[in-house]
Amino acid sequence: MPTSIRALHHPLQTDAGAQALRRESDYEAYVAQLIKQVLLTNPGERIQNPSFGAGVRRLVFSPIGAATVSLAQAMIYKALDDTLGDIIRVDEVVVESSASRLDISVVYTLYARMSQRFLNLEVTL
Repeated sequence: MPTSIRALHHPLQTDAGAQALRRESDYEAYVAQLIKQVLLTNPGERIQNPSFGAGVRRLVFSPIGAATVSLAQAMIYKALDDTLGDIIRVDEVVVESSASRLDISVVYTLYARMSQRFLNLEVTL
């Protein structure tokens, strides 16, 4: 069971005291950052991995309705399972849409700790 990690913090920041890039050592925070990266990256945006990402920002100005919400949920489930399926199990995805915003709630289980976590994300343009 990992207790700590050494990874770059996302979004990328500098640590002025160490004169280096800020690192993330909390495993749960690191996984939450990975989920945000998957949700906010459009497929095709990463040259070496064109299938990476859910692309939810593209849906912000889609017509509001059950079809948009269902599409967003399916995109999120697939992207998270394809990308992070070896470290998390997605238990539930709830998407709500308003004028120019998507409110996304992801309930997931960390395999390394077998503990359930929640992530709420507001996506706007």
